Amino acid sequence: QVQLVESGGGLVQAGGSLRLSCAASGRVFSIDRMGWYRQAPGKLRELVALITSGGSTYYVDSVKGRFTISRDNTKNTVYLQMNSLKPEDTAVYYCNVRLLTGGSSFADYWGQGTQVTVSS
Repeated sequence: QVQLVESGGGLVQAGGSLRLSCAASGRVFSIDRMGWYRQAPGKLRELVALITSGGSTYYVDSVKGRFTISRDNTKNTVYLQMNSLKPEDTAVYYCNVRLLTGGSSFADYWGQGTQVTVSS
């Protein structure tokens, strides 16, 4: 089994910063990618950012230039540095880890979610 523990959410004023962390433990082998999703009330969950095993990154357009994703492979931990936060960034943020399980198969694991609230 794989466990993901998130931390770092909270309440911040617009223009402020937060840093989210997600540590993976357990049978963590062959991590393919790690990422962050978010879900605001009444909206679908969306991919915010991800980082591959090779270090390539992807960001949704709305956070480019403001958010930075990084990972520490020695700790199986992924971070999301969020700067210049806007009220529209308010959501529950979920960590995601994708493990390769053989061939083209993979398994996705999710954190419990952490609330990020940005006040105007």
